Amino acid sequence: MAGLAPRVENRRDASVATRIGRAALIAIAVAFVALLLVAPLGAVLVQALSKGVGAYFEAFDDPDTLSAIRLTLLTAAIVVPVNTLFGIAAAWAIAKFEFRGKSLLITLIDLPFAVSPVVAGLVLVMLFGAHGWFGSWLQERDISVIFAVPGIVLATVFVTFPYVARELIPLMQQQGSEEEEAAITLGAGAWMTFLRVTLPKIRWGLLYGVILCNARAMGEFGAVSVVSGHIRGMTNTMPLQVEILYNEYNFVAAFAVASLLAVLAIVTLVIKTFVEWRADRRTG
Repeated sequence: MAGLAPRVENRRDASVATRIGRAALIAIAVAFVALLLVAPLGAVLVQALSKGVGAYFEAFDDPDTLSAIRLTLLTAAIVVPVNTLFGIAAAWAIAKFEFRGKSLLITLIDLPFAVSPVVAGLVLVMLFGAHGWFGSWLQERDISVIFAVPGIVLATVFVTFPYVARELIPLMQQQGSEEEEAAITLGAGAWMTFLRVTLPKIRWGLLYGVILCNARAMGEFGAVSVVSGHIRGMTNTMPLQVEILYNEYNFVAAFAVASLLAVLAIVTLVIKTFVEWRADRRTG
């Protein structure tokens, strides 16, 4: 009994130290998030509303700003479905089949994570610009890629195409292919097998990848800045419009557009959190 009390006391001290350490880590994390996320977002909203609500909404009456919003939404509406189809096809091929060049395909999918978006934009200019490899051929057919919407879409497709694929590849690999093989054995075709067997198992991961892809597509700046030409009312997306308004010292309008981007980002995070919660409930 004499040695029992010191052991109990030691365990109590260890428990107190654990709680203190946990509280300290949580405090550090909260402070970090508040400093790098909440404070900048708050500053954007304060600056956007610094001259009143009327001036805030007046910023969105500018035709160039409205054009930038429309172009951003159009780009996302094109890019997200394209990358979703690519991501599903690439993940299906990599997870379900063995073929020559599989490692190379995985490396190419990861390439946009390693290449600077500015470099990606410069490559597109080198390929499709007036003096690029295909420039003369495009000019002869009166096709504009660089300094036009197609170039913006291509640049955004490049920087966002890993998101859906990278979310689905490990998920499909973990699930294996036994259920698909059983369905095919029972007479189901490839399309029916995908719709009835594969898709229900990957739907939350797919939605998660789509959300991330959409968020990056709407916020992309570097590659789009290179290929857009910054033509007012034609090739400016919302991030580019924010830069132009800020450089012109139109701070209220710049922060108003930035606040809209921030709201879209917050909505994306809320949807992402909901998807993760539903996925955890399904697996839990």
